[in-house]
Amino acid sequence: MEHVDTAPSPTPLFSAELPARTRAAAVDLDGGAVAYWSYEPVRVTPGTRTILVIHGFRGDHHGLLRVADQLPEMRLIMPDLPGFGSSPAFSGGEHSVGRYADFIGDFMAALGLGAETVLLGHSFGSIVASHFVAANPGAVAELILVNPIAAPALEGPKGLMTKLAVLYYEAAARLPRRIGLALLRSQLIVRVMSEAMAKTRDKDLRRFVHAQHSAYFSAFADRDSLLEAFKASAGSNVSEVARRLTLPVLLIAGEKDEIATLPDQHKLLALLPDGSLDVIPGVGHLIHYETPEPAAAFIRRFLKDHAA
Repeated sequence: MEHVDTAPSPTPLFSAELPARTRAAAVDLDGGAVAYWSYEPVRVTPGTRTILVIHGFRGDHHGLLRVADQLPEMRLIMPDLPGFGSSPAFSGGEHSVGRYADFIGDFMAALGLGAETVLLGHSFGSIVASHFVAANPGAVAELILVNPIAAPALEGPKGLMTKLAVLYYEAAARLPRRIGLALLRSQLIVRVMSEAMAKTRDKDLRRFVHAQHSAYFSAFADRDSLLEAFKASAGSNVSEVARRLTLPVLLIAGEKDEIATLPDQHKLLALLPDGSLDVIPGVGHLIHYETPEPAAAFIRRFLKDHAA
């Protein structure tokens, strides 16, 4: 007798329509070809908006794909930041928050993105996006920060771990090239980091998260730019410019986030002239991987409430 497997199949991590929405391109900025991906709307509606997405440290555009997939009525544009993914490092000067903020302005100008654009930043991308908005009032219509870095990384309970991370990146930059790169791209270290951040109990989703980190966490241009970018991520935060963010700002936080803690999100919210906070229970710093559905719902509601 033929056996029929009646066990439920795992929920697909991506929709079947995402590939048809995807457009890959590059634009020459600062002497290098910056890679970016556009995810076009399945259908244009009165609520269709263009969202420029800035990924986190050591990430690239792949990290926010599940969020883009959950917003089929929106147009999302995701560059690989210089020094990460398929984009080369800046040709000169440090990889600082200010330099990355300038990059956002240059990228928007090159693509003709106007003031009706929505800017979204995740983790380190939240720092870059908020500093860009603070320095360029009126450049975008709304700001969305996912797992925002709300407080100084070198202070508080997580300060010791941040200082150890600084030593790790500095050592990797100073060791002989082969040894330093092996340390930075160690699959063991990447897995430990991934295990610490993942909060989901879904085995298939947890396996996906680890595979994503394994595949893309080591896609950086070189050791020096990586060290500079890490110091930028550890040395800045959103709160230092929060009072200058006069546009509507949405914070999407994870209840169990140990990097961008929930108490810090409430403190950040109190500093924002026009801010709102949505908290997703049971998730940490990986909202973009683990809970894209509620994140997308919060984004959709926020943009509807602040329709141009």
